[in-house]
Amino acid sequence: MSDQKRERLAMYDVEHRTQRSRNVKVRRTFSEDSHRNMRNNFIIQGSLLAIASIIVRIIGMVYRVPLTAIIGDEGNGYYTSAYSIYTLLLILSSFSMPTAVSKIVSGNLVSGKYRNTQRVLKAAFFYATGIGFVMFCVLWFGSDVIATVLLKKPFCRYALRALAPTVWIMAYLGILRGYFQGSGNMVPTAISQVLEQILNAVVSVAAAGILFRRGTVSNIVYQSDDYGPAFGAAGGAIGTGAGALTALMFFVILYTAQRPRMYRNIRNDQGIVDSYGTIGLLLAGTMLPILISSTVYNISSVIDDSIFGNVMTYLGRQDDIVTEWGVFGEYHILFNIPVALANALSSSLIPSLTRAVAEHNRKDTVSRVKYSVRFTLLIAIPSTIGLCALADPICRMLFPGKHVTLLIMLTRIGSLAVVFYSLSTITNAILQGLGHLNVPLKNALVSLVIHVVCLVALLFTDMGIYAVVISNIIFAFMMCLLNHMAIRKHVRMKYGARETYIIPVIAGAAMGIIAYAVSYGVRMLLPEAERFGRIGSVIEVVPAVLIAVIVYFGLLFKMNAFTEEDLDNMPMGGRLKRFIK
Repeated sequence: MSDQKRERLAMYDVEHRTQRSRNVKVRRTFSEDSHRNMRNNFIIQGSLLAIASIIVRIIGMVYRVPLTAIIGDEGNGYYTSAYSIYTLLLILSSFSMPTAVSKIVSGNLVSGKYRNTQRVLKAAFFYATGIGFVMFCVLWFGSDVIATVLLKKPFCRYALRALAPTVWIMAYLGILRGYFQGSGNMVPTAISQVLEQILNAVVSVAAAGILFRRGTVSNIVYQSDDYGPAFGAAGGAIGTGAGALTALMFFVILYTAQRPRMYRNIRNDQGIVDSYGTIGLLLAGTMLPILISSTVYNISSVIDDSIFGNVMTYLGRQDDIVTEWGVFGEYHILFNIPVALANALSSSLIPSLTRAVAEHNRKDTVSRVKYSVRFTLLIAIPSTIGLCALADPICRMLFPGKHVTLLIMLTRIGSLAVVFYSLSTITNAILQGLGHLNVPLKNALVSLVIHVVCLVALLFTDMGIYAVVISNIIFAFMMCLLNHMAIRKHVRMKYGARETYIIPVIAGAAMGIIAYAVSYGVRMLLPEAERFGRIGSVIEVVPAVLIAVIVYFGLLFKMNAFTEEDLDNMPMGGRLKRFIK
C-alpha cells in the first residue's frame, strides 16, 4: 500500500472517529434533554391538572354556598349521603378505569403497540357498558332500601335516583380520560373537569331551586317538612349528571378529531397483537387491585354514614343525624380543595412513573417519587395550618347559619386531615406506578379496621359528628405511615427531612400565626355589627390569605428550601432562580 493511500486512510479514520464522537455527544445530549423534558413534562402536566382541580374545587365550593342556602343543612345532609353512595358505586364501576387504561395505554405506546391500544379501548368500552347498566339499576331500583335501611334517611332516595344515570355516563368518561392521560396529555382531562364543574354548578343551583319549590308544595299536601330539602337535594344531584354528560361530549369530539392520526399509527404497526381475552385479563388484573384499594380507601365515608346513623339512633339522637351530617358535608367541601393537588398530581404520576419503571431508570423513578411527595407537602402543610388559623372567618363567609359554630370546630379539628389525606393519596399513586398494586389495598384494609373501631368507640362517648372527623384523621394517618414504609422498602431512598418536612412546617407555622393576627386585627377594626357577618368575614379573609401566601413562600426562599434542580422541576421555576442565593 502506498504512503499516500495510508495517509488518506488515516485521515478518513480520524474524521470518522471525530464524526462518531460528535454523533455520540449529540445522542447523549438528546437523551439527557429528552429525560429532562419528560421530567419537566411530568411536573407541568401534574401542575396543570392541579390548577384545574383547584379551580374545580373552588367552583364546587362557590356553588355549594347558594345550594346550601336553598336546601338548608337538612337538604345538604341528604345530598352528602346520596353522593357518598354514588361515589362508592362509581368506584366499583369505573373509578379505577382512568388509572388502569392510562397505565396500559402508556405501556403500549412506549412499545409502539398501537393496535393493542385500540383493542384496550374496545375492551374497556364493552366493560363500561355492562357495569354502567348494573350500577344504574342498583342505584335506581335499590334507592329505597339504601336510604331507609343503610342510611336511616328515607327521604334521601330522591337524590339517589337523580344520580343513577350519572354512574353510567362516568363509566364511558373514565375510559376516554384514561386514554388521553396514558398518551401523556393531561390537557383534555383538565379542560373537561372545568367544563364539567361549570355545568354542574349552573344546573345544580337552578334545578335545586325549582325542585325545592315543588317540595314545599308536597310538604303542604303530605303534612311534612322533609320534601322541600329532599327534592332540592335531588336537584343538586341532577347537576352532577349534566356536568358529566358535557365532559363526555367534549371527549367524544376530541377523540373523533384525532382518530385519523391514530389509524395511521395502527396501519404502520406490524407488531404482535394480543387477543381480546388476553387484553381483558390484563385490564381486569390492572383494575381489580386499584378498584379494591380505592373501594377500601373511599368506602369509609359510606361506613361512617351508616355507623353514625345507626349509633345515633341507638343513643336516642336520631333528630340530629341529618343536620350534623349536613354540617359535616360543608366541612368536607373546605377539606377537599387543598387535597385536589394530590389527586391531580397522582393522575399524572402513574403513567410517567410506569414508564420510568419499565425503562429500569432508577434516577427518574426516584426523582418522580421524591418531587411528587415534596410538592404535595409544600401545599398540604400550609393548607392545614391556614385552614385551622382562619376557620372562623372562612366558615362564616361561606356557610353562615345557625350551625356555623359546629362547622368552625369541625374545620379546626379536621384541618389536620388535609395533610394526611394528601400524602396518602400521592403515596397510593406512587405504589401503583411502581407496580405494587396490592400494597395500598393491604394498607387501606388495616387502616379501615382501625378507623371503624375508633369511630364506634368515640361515638359511644357521645361525641357525635366529632367522632367521624377524628376517626377520619386516624384512617389517613395510618395510610400515610404504612405507605411510606412500603415505599422506603421498594425504592430505598431518602426524602430529605429538612426540605420535605421541617422547612414547610416552620414556614407554615409562621404563616399561620401571621394570618391569624391579620384576621383578628381586621376584625377588631370592623364595626361590631359586621364582625361576624358574611361581608365582614370576606374583609377578614382576603388580606389574611394574601399576606399568608407572601409570608410562606418568602420564608421558603429565605430558608433556601429550593435548589436550582428543584426549580428546574417546577413549572416556571426558571423565573424563580433569581430569588435563591
